[in-house]
Amino acid sequence: MKHIASISIRCLGAALFLASAMSAPTSMAQTAGADTTKSPGAAARAAPATKPRTIGIVLFPGFETLDVFGPVEMWGRLPDYRIVMVSQHGGPVTSAQGIDTMTTYSFETAPQFDILMIPGGAGTRTEVKNADMLAFLRKQDKGTTWTTSVCTGSAVLAKAGLLDGHKATSNKLAFAWASSQSGKVAWQGHARWVIDGKYITSSGVSAGTDMALGLVEKLYGHKVAEQTARVTEYVWNDDPAKDPFALETQH
Repeated sequence: MKHIASISIRCLGAALFLASAMSAPTSMAQTAGADTTKSPGAAARAAPATKPRTIGIVLFPGFETLDVFGPVEMWGRLPDYRIVMVSQHGGPVTSAQGIDTMTTYSFETAPQFDILMIPGGAGTRTEVKNADMLAFLRKQDKGTTWTTSVCTGSAVLAKAGLLDGHKATSNKLAFAWASSQSGKVAWQGHARWVIDGKYITSSGVSAGTDMALGLVEKLYGHKVAEQTARVTEYVWNDDPAKDPFALETQH
């Protein structure tokens, strides 16, 4: 049985990435020129450890595998974030490609996420009609710093009313269906990904990896995003307006 176990991810390469991409912050004690050797606990008290922020990825039957694991590869290297998977009932969820992924939380047990992401896939055709899914997205969105989607995941966000009044995009092959989920969204037919306020939506499948790096750029700057792509030997399309699959739309 194909199975990806217990995905609450910290990429094993995070330490190497952190060493090359970011310099460690100077503690208050060091800045003040304090002799911390005389007080071993001084540095710890001056620079207390911060609780990692959480990226919550919402899975459902029939999600698109790369929509999830492209962003996971990029976000799993961030030093200040951990990634967890959530689904309606918790436990394993099967992707459109037949891959089972374990989710740590159910909708009922999930904590508040700092960053929320919903992928696309054939299963979104069902999820736009799933009242529990829509209610969960609305509830989480109230407390997120960023709410994101890949591919037709934007259709589900739109159906939940979260993209009302915002620009957004989706998979161009499924654009007509996705955009039909809400007439209150300024759907962009020419965009690899779109950032509008705290909402980031991307075009189809592989565009999610470009979008994920776009969020890394927002959080840490362009240099760190480029280094993240380089570590994975990924050619990042860093221009959200460069869309080889663009469509002409009324917006």
